[in-house]
Amino acid sequence: MATFLYKLGRLAFRRRHFVALIWVALLTLAGVGAASAPPAGNSSFSIPGTEAQKAFDLLEQRFPGQSADGGTARVVFKAPSGEKMTDAGNKATVEKTVDELADGSEVASVTNPYTGDAVSKDGTIAYASVKYDVSGMELEESTKDALEDAAQQARDAGLTVEIGGDALQAVPETGATEVIGIAVAAVVLVITFGSLVAAGLPLLTALIGVGIGVSSITALASALELGSTTSILAMMIGLAVGIDYALFIVSRYRAELAEGREREEAAGRAAGTAGSAVVFAGLTVVIALVGLAVVNIPMLTKMGVAAAGTVAIAVLIALTMIPALLGYAGRRVKPAGAKGKRLGRLRKGEPKTDEPDGRPKANLGTRWASFVVRRPLAVLLLGVIGLGAAAVPATSLELGLPDDGSQPTSTTQRRAYDLLSEGFGPGFNGPLVVVVDAKGSDAPKDAFTDVEKRIKDLDGVVAVTPPSPNKGGDTATITVIPDSKPSSVQTEDLVHAIRDAGGDIEAKTGAETLVTGSTAMNIDVSQKLNDALVPYLVLVVGLAFLLLIVVFRSILVPLKAALGFLLSVMAALGAVVAVFQWGWLAGLMGVEETGPVMSMMPIFMVGVVFGLAMDYEVFLVTRMREAYVHGEKPNQAVVTGFKHGARVVTAAAVIMMAVFAGFIGSSESMVKMIGFGLAIAVFFDAFVVRMAIVPAVLALLGKKAWWLPKWLDRALPNVDVEGEGLRTAGERGAGPDERELVRT
Repeated sequence: MATFLYKLGRLAFRRRHFVALIWVALLTLAGVGAASAPPAGNSSFSIPGTEAQKAFDLLEQRFPGQSADGGTARVVFKAPSGEKMTDAGNKATVEKTVDELADGSEVASVTNPYTGDAVSKDGTIAYASVKYDVSGMELEESTKDALEDAAQQARDAGLTVEIGGDALQAVPETGATEVIGIAVAAVVLVITFGSLVAAGLPLLTALIGVGIGVSSITALASALELGSTTSILAMMIGLAVGIDYALFIVSRYRAELAEGREREEAAGRAAGTAGSAVVFAGLTVVIALVGLAVVNIPMLTKMGVAAAGTVAIAVLIALTMIPALLGYAGRRVKPAGAKGKRLGRLRKGEPKTDEPDGRPKANLGTRWASFVVRRPLAVLLLGVIGLGAAAVPATSLELGLPDDGSQPTSTTQRRAYDLLSEGFGPGFNGPLVVVVDAKGSDAPKDAFTDVEKRIKDLDGVVAVTPPSPNKGGDTATITVIPDSKPSSVQTEDLVHAIRDAGGDIEAKTGAETLVTGSTAMNIDVSQKLNDALVPYLVLVVGLAFLLLIVVFRSILVPLKAALGFLLSVMAALGAVVAVFQWGWLAGLMGVEETGPVMSMMPIFMVGVVFGLAMDYEVFLVTRMREAYVHGEKPNQAVVTGFKHGARVVTAAAVIMMAVFAGFIGSSESMVKMIGFGLAIAVFFDAFVVRMAIVPAVLALLGKKAWWLPKWLDRALPNVDVEGEGLRTAGERGAGPDERELVRT
């Protein structure tokens, strides 16, 4: 591995014009594809294997032509103070609005509040339901404008009017904080390298990689039904890992220059050593993201695969374009520690002697590692107890999916949600749709009536509409209004109660009862994600564990890495619960409505955080192993690893935190939560687990940390992440050219 990447790095350095041209051409091609691609339609949210999805599919089959997946809008009206919606003037305004809405070319139907029992008991609030022929994301702008214009005319007449539903669904905005995150990354890079040129290389390559990845996703969005959140996630992870991977290779390049090597040789060795770590770190991230497919939720699978593709691009760019750009930069990228007149001395390989006795001056990483190896047990206990305390809120984790109730109060969707809750009760925003399949029943009408009566007798039910059969008379729908809000535990209990009652009804009448609707779908998604968490964790951690055994040639080091990850991800989940569910610092984070944590958050954090956590494990511990296999004692190898890697790992973690934190400003609650969760997880993992717990455990284990059974040692392939093959080749004076790369 190291030898191949060494040759690749030297080739990219020499053939930099060709390499740069390839990547610019790919970026241009992806950009043209994105610009010419048709707009993305509504992303598919099918959940195979769930009752809610089965009922939805049955509706498509038994009620053809009703556009079950069409967009919807609820135009909610509120009368001025002291008036009622039944007053003649207000009624005339509403009916005029309904008539205008019905004239739309994409409108399938509009219900009149006064004929559809859609006026509140106190008469102050009413609503009109609009059904469209196409999904909310596929609506023409003219249709959306007509909806807003009709609402505005009613406002001008004196009514309060808000619009809910997905007809006005907008693409999530990340806001200015995303740019701030990139700016913070730039500042950290300048401080780390002390050079604008060296700092600019990781930013430039990361932006090119993200540009190719996101443009490709945009170009394929319509064909693959990719949602807008998919590209945001790919951008978030692609920026973070793209900057980090390039940072590690540039940092190693400067270290090789400081040892007196020529620039082409330094670029090759940087690609062979740090590049090897980049490859394996990238593999762990890709495994974690692609592994999301085991959940069997198409939307989540697409998000994971798209983000994994962006990570793969980041790895390839780091291995090829960074050496090419280093060739362009020439002497503007200086050796590590080089300043002014000291440059010539460092290029000759002379040591830096700032201490009075002539010894190299210890940096902060060296001093910290020396402290940890002297007090390993105290540091270990403090780190574990601290993360354990942060994880305590996770014990009260409640899961759900966001709805209009989690939108900012500045949006019309949220205000419509609040008006409906005020006029009709909180459960009105999440009605349950009960589908009765009486095809196997001898008396379908009796079965429909029986289901209606059984549901009315259940606790937590406010209203039940009469059965609405299809033309064939073998299937009917019944709408149930709970007395609790959609994301509450009480509503979930009601769904289970209806399904339990359906089992008795089927045994009695032969009619099957299914519960669907957005609320029931959210409940089924949460359950499916919970059931998939353990298998997913076993698969991803198991594969990465095997990969790390190959990298570190050790059993205990990968085991320690996996356990440390569990600590950091639990602590991060605890922080997410504290902010988004309990409301701690909610105002600072821009969280206007607390509630259940997004259902996919735990499994998503397990996947992404594990991949990112292994980045720091690979980058930091490979330096320690490199020192150990070259003859240093275990504790000294830990100190050496920190001497060379701590500064860079710290910079990488700060950059990744800044990039993720930049997405906290998103208008989409899911993106906001993911950005915060990943940022705090990187903080816990990089600064507590990898910087404190890892060296403490390695110091306690000593030589045992690097133990590997002899039979396993013989069976494992030698990937040479430490670059031992390069060291041997250098001692022989070997200098492979690009022709050897082809043969390799």
